[in-house]
Amino acid sequence: MLRRLWELTEFPFHPEKLNHYETLFTIGNGYLATRGTFEEGSAGDIATTLVHGIYDHAPGTLVPDLVNIPNWLPIRIWIDGTLFRLVNQNDTTLQPPEGAVLGYRRTLELDHGLMRREVLFRAASGSVVRVVFERFASLKAVHVLAQRVEITAVDGAPEVVVESWIDPDVTNSGTRHWTEVSQNLHDSMVTVQAMTGQSGYRLGMASKLVSPYPVLEQPDGSVPVVSTRFRLEPESSATIDKFTTVYTSRDVAPNEVLTAAQDTLRSAVQRGYDTLLAEHKAEWAAYWDTCDARIDGDDDAQFAIRFVMYHILIAAPRHDDRVSIGAKTLSGFGYKGHVFWDTELFILPPLTLTQPQLARNLLMYRYHNLPGARHKAQANGYDGAMFPWESTDTGEETTPQWSDPQPDGTRIRIWTGDSEQHISTDIAYAVLQYWRWTGDDTFITQYGAEIVLDTAVFWGSRVEHKNGRYEISQQIGPDEYHENIDNAVFTNRMVVWHLQQALNLLDWLQTHAPEAAARLRHELKLTPERLNHWRDIIEKMFIPFDSERQIHVQFPGFFDMEYIPVPHYQPRTSSVQAILGHTRTIQSQVIKQADVVMLMALLGGTLAPREVLLNNWNTYYPRTDHGSSLSPSVHAWVAARLGLDDLAYELFAHAAGIDLDDNKGNVRDGIHGAASGGLYQALVFGLCGLHINEAGELALEPRLPEHWKQVSFTVYYRGEKRRLTVTNPVIGTPAA
Repeated sequence: MLRRLWELTEFPFHPEKLNHYETLFTIGNGYLATRGTFEEGSAGDIATTLVHGIYDHAPGTLVPDLVNIPNWLPIRIWIDGTLFRLVNQNDTTLQPPEGAVLGYRRTLELDHGLMRREVLFRAASGSVVRVVFERFASLKAVHVLAQRVEITAVDGAPEVVVESWIDPDVTNSGTRHWTEVSQNLHDSMVTVQAMTGQSGYRLGMASKLVSPYPVLEQPDGSVPVVSTRFRLEPESSATIDKFTTVYTSRDVAPNEVLTAAQDTLRSAVQRGYDTLLAEHKAEWAAYWDTCDARIDGDDDAQFAIRFVMYHILIAAPRHDDRVSIGAKTLSGFGYKGHVFWDTELFILPPLTLTQPQLARNLLMYRYHNLPGARHKAQANGYDGAMFPWESTDTGEETTPQWSDPQPDGTRIRIWTGDSEQHISTDIAYAVLQYWRWTGDDTFITQYGAEIVLDTAVFWGSRVEHKNGRYEISQQIGPDEYHENIDNAVFTNRMVVWHLQQALNLLDWLQTHAPEAAARLRHELKLTPERLNHWRDIIEKMFIPFDSERQIHVQFPGFFDMEYIPVPHYQPRTSSVQAILGHTRTIQSQVIKQADVVMLMALLGGTLAPREVLLNNWNTYYPRTDHGSSLSPSVHAWVAARLGLDDLAYELFAHAAGIDLDDNKGNVRDGIHGAASGGLYQALVFGLCGLHINEAGELALEPRLPEHWKQVSFTVYYRGEKRRLTVTNPVIGTPAA
């Protein structure tokens, strides 16, 4: 796999990495995304297009899925009667006579959101053709999907047949969600209508093949097909375009989804492929103007940072503030498309800095789903808003209580939906970070403050008063290997931070937006007694700390468990938990991912003096498994701030390879969204040291790797676009 500054290239074809590369080559536009499966299909592929917000809870399944919509890609080509296909050794459907693939190259242009595949193919007749496929999901007109096929006669004068259709026979790993499926073919336009079985979302799709040769209708098969037939003269070419449009009842009225798809399709066909592509590229250029970070001196790091920003951008909802980005973005079935803390603490910060309107959309998803958070709090006997660990379109808790069957047939109880409650503070952190960087007082006054304050109400009712202090029992911190523990230091300390920020915010509202302050005091019952209770919690919260060792204790009793020398378990691709087993791991000091280190990243020097932070690092880093993809980037960020330069770069490189090198072995399930957002933060907040100083100004404290010459990037700070350059003092002049 080749990686140029703006291009990811597969050369030659690697069928053994079929599903991995499908994920990497995903295209999208913030409304939907499509995995990089082939137009002609391939045995073992995972043909998937996911549209934001379309969830369904099928009978017999534990939780809802983000639903795979009908496949818009199918294009089948015959060369002198030989079916064009890439030969996959696992494909048992191939029948002789078969053609031969003489050459192959697939490229994803990150700057243009365009995928191109080139294949040199010899038919059984001996004719050789070069077939070039292009596809994009329009960033300008998000309901429009475009494909182009160019076929060139390299040797011979072949007869060519090109067929096109929409395939409605799709599932989510075997689970069917679409009912009332109807297909039609009229005026060479293929259409599909369907409805999700439980949630009742309506879908309308329309597709048209545009050819310089006559287009014929084949309505009698299992699906309606259109085709075009022609003969190529030696060394001549033919270009065929296909346009598809998608609408759901989240976009228009349920009875209008097909009409909208047909009308938009007619417009797309009239405008043509070249015009649509030019508009699409112009839109991408506008986004990259602020989202591109340029690294001079390390082409691998340069490509990696562009790759992760590309995948964040194609998943970020641009015109919809009632959806959010799932942990696997829109690129696969992993975690069923559910939304976690990954969004607020990892994916959202890069957008807060570079595309604040997109960040605002993601935060509004949480605002609109406050009713679900309040319902969860009430159901658990608490006040305020308690956000679910996993959520979908409803805002209700959707974490499964049990795992899928293990190899021995048993299931593992999943406690995160019950006990991983720090997400309520994670969301508040994201709200306040957005406000601090953007100065969007309208957002904080009308929406954000309600999130921060009502989640604070939850914590005020959640804490327990014991022995003259406040504690929080039955928690799961970021280290998910240790479940239902008491007094996780991450949670306890972040709750103190949260309550103090809530009080500060209420004071600000009282001064700058007194009507909003009065409304929230009334609606959320922010009585003097409640606010005094918060102050008492801040003063008396138990923060586990070892005064002798000068470290934060992850939770009381942590160091009484079995010590496992995690660094000795190398080289490995599996987690230490997978090696040791679930039972032994939870009874050991092995940490899944950044926990105390995550606390250090979020609170920085306000958590403790540098000496304590170093002690924390030296204690917990050797015990960390990095069993989660989000962990290396956080460690890279913190290592840079502690001056551990070589280690910071090593961890940065590790994080950069999470998806590109599939170093977790599960990229087939989708892009790791948290790892993507974390890599950007490791670069900007960690290696470049970007922060807001006490004077309220942007400041840089770079710790660049020795071989990096400089890094330049763009951020918005309080509405002003700021272009910043960090030059390596070892090579050039100090940062500016």
